[in-house]
Amino acid sequence: MNGRNLFLSLALLHFLSIFDARVIGQNVLLSGSIVSEDGPLPFATVLINQGELSAISNEEGFFVFPSISRGRHVIEVSYVGYEKTSRSLYVGDHDVNLTIALRSSELNEVVVTGTLKEMDRLDSPVPVEVYNPSFFKRNPTPSIYEAMQNVNGVRPQLNCNVCNTGDIHINGLEGPYTMILIDGMPIVSGLASVYGLSGIPTSMIERVEVVKGPASSLYGSEALGGLINVITKKTSSSPVISLDLMTTTWQEYNADAAFKFNLGKKVSVLSGLNYFNYSNPIDNNGDNFTDITLQNRISAFQKWNIDRKKNRLFSVAARYLYEDRWGGEMDWTPEFRGGDSLYAESIYTNRWELVSTYQLPIQEKVLFMVSLNQHDQNSVYGNVPYYARQNIGFVQSTWDKKLGRHDMLTGAAVRYTFYDDNTTATEGIAGNEPSVTWLPGMFFQDEIGLNEHNKLLLGLRYDFNSNHGNIWTPRFAYKWSPNSKNVVRLNGGTGYRVVNLFTEEHAALTGAREVIIADALDPEKSYNLNVNVVRKVYFKSGAMLGLDASTWYTYFTNQIIPDYDSDPNQIIYDNLNGSSTTRGVSLNAELDFMNGFRGTVGVTYMDVFFKKQNSSGGLVTKRPVLTESWAGVWSMAYTIRPIRLTVDYTGNLYGPMRLPTLGPLDPRDSRSNWWSIQNIQLTYESRGEQWEVYGGVKNLLNFTPPSNSIARSHDPFDKSVTFDSSGQPISTAENPYALTFDPSYVYAPNQGIRGFLGIRWKLW
Repeated sequence: MNGRNLFLSLALLHFLSIFDARVIGQNVLLSGSIVSEDGPLPFATVLINQGELSAISNEEGFFVFPSISRGRHVIEVSYVGYEKTSRSLYVGDHDVNLTIALRSSELNEVVVTGTLKEMDRLDSPVPVEVYNPSFFKRNPTPSIYEAMQNVNGVRPQLNCNVCNTGDIHINGLEGPYTMILIDGMPIVSGLASVYGLSGIPTSMIERVEVVKGPASSLYGSEALGGLINVITKKTSSSPVISLDLMTTTWQEYNADAAFKFNLGKKVSVLSGLNYFNYSNPIDNNGDNFTDITLQNRISAFQKWNIDRKKNRLFSVAARYLYEDRWGGEMDWTPEFRGGDSLYAESIYTNRWELVSTYQLPIQEKVLFMVSLNQHDQNSVYGNVPYYARQNIGFVQSTWDKKLGRHDMLTGAAVRYTFYDDNTTATEGIAGNEPSVTWLPGMFFQDEIGLNEHNKLLLGLRYDFNSNHGNIWTPRFAYKWSPNSKNVVRLNGGTGYRVVNLFTEEHAALTGAREVIIADALDPEKSYNLNVNVVRKVYFKSGAMLGLDASTWYTYFTNQIIPDYDSDPNQIIYDNLNGSSTTRGVSLNAELDFMNGFRGTVGVTYMDVFFKKQNSSGGLVTKRPVLTESWAGVWSMAYTIRPIRLTVDYTGNLYGPMRLPTLGPLDPRDSRSNWWSIQNIQLTYESRGEQWEVYGGVKNLLNFTPPSNSIARSHDPFDKSVTFDSSGQPISTAENPYALTFDPSYVYAPNQGIRGFLGIRWKLW
């Protein structure tokens, strides 16, 4: 190197050192305050550029970064119970001082189920529980039916050891008392409630809203125990492409895929596809029956959103479901379907749904909603065929009007139900007579803002059932909220339900019991009172404790309770000659720490019983079968932020319940023991949240019900059972307990411990 080049190199190094010193000297101080509508937020987390720098606000909500380089930065602020916020900030030559206001996350949580109109959750006079996709990710499942197992007071109940049909209990009430809505439409009901719940994939869910207690004044029949409203994803908030693949060590495979695209400037389309397959027969309990049902299921979903002037609503959604499921003897194959050589329950389901919402182009807010669906079921239960078809049409119009302190909603609806099957349910004098039911109705509710802290809601619905006549269902709700951290709600009302046994009681089809309908069944009616208290506590450490407590009382008249006890070979259905009561109390506690730990714990006590007259005219008090007194759920999570790893521990615990045995000689326990399903999961999330890998273990304790849950599994067609002249089984050397084949003795899934692994990917 010559002298000239050496001189130039030294001069360049000197210039760079001066420039570097000047840049360092130009670093500035960044400070600010974190506040909310209630004042400063102490111990909030402040991150610069995804954690390159971090700080915690002091007791006055003040934070400081002593030295920030010039240029563009992203500042992110988070605080438990409040919406995370981020902003882009350019730092120049001067110190920067900011005031960042956070909004309570619950204040921005919009619900629609309680009052049929959008409102902040805290403003709703009706208590509504909201569960977002993040809740369901803590214990990933392929369907909404399984996903509800970690909601306090809600229990998915299996009703058959063979085909694994199930329903969802709320506060101790049977599944038929729970109404399942999709986008506010009552389309999962009747025949679809038997197997349709497993066909709703979690991938299509934006959130799930749960209302406990009667809601018949807004939604009509079936909403006696409560309702679950599945809100599907919006096209505006969905990623362009998303993919979720999961498998288990039992060789279960679940795949979810979704993508959206635009048609011009006005139309956005979201499409989704779910595929679930389980084709690996397992018999761990040694009864020669499959432990869980084999399934091959596909569900396709598409939703169209059309942009209109003044943000008026117009959406159309459609879904198609096909499922082939069977459970039975291990060596069964489809060629034995419907015969009496090998026993299995085989169900083919074809179902389509169409839902649309349209806001009229007028100044007043008038919504027009319509849903159509058809459900076809081709099934055999051993050698008993069951073919059924159900069509439901639903049209509803609502007018939302505010006048001073009155926020009123008026609506009219009509529901058409067509049902046909090959059983005595549709057998008339002239032969087969499909059932047709028209249910027109009108409803009115007035939400009155008494003052800043008090709100009163009054409602009344009138329906005319073409088979049962006039039905009135009033309701009221009162809310007192002294501030955003405390809410007290009082709700009361009535409900009614018209029963369709053959679409709601799987026990009427499976096993050897004979179905007896004592009299013409009148509609059930209930009266309910519910008190709900919500309290939020914020600690100086930045932690938040949320408490949500409820107590309820529901009284039934004309309730229809299946009688398994009078005759072990019969199920007798009749309106209860007496009364039925369910009452209880529940508590949810949510705790969030700033160090990445968060947890929820819920416990529910239920006292469910009915009183009926005995043969001597006295009252006998009994507890229904498959109804627990105590239930608990929990979810614990800890995020190790430096490595972006989250550990989730979820579980549930159920107390003893009365079980449907086959008489005094039945060796099976008449009561279940305490039982629990617990799961653990590890989730790694990439920087930028584009993809994540998750895996873990389900049913850590490897809990399964007794191996003799299916009575006489070796003789499913009762070929070796001896009956007396009245048709009752008698004790023999081959059958000492006088049993018949019965798969209805079930209270928990037969699937034991298993591992799972999955991956999620999305592109915005």
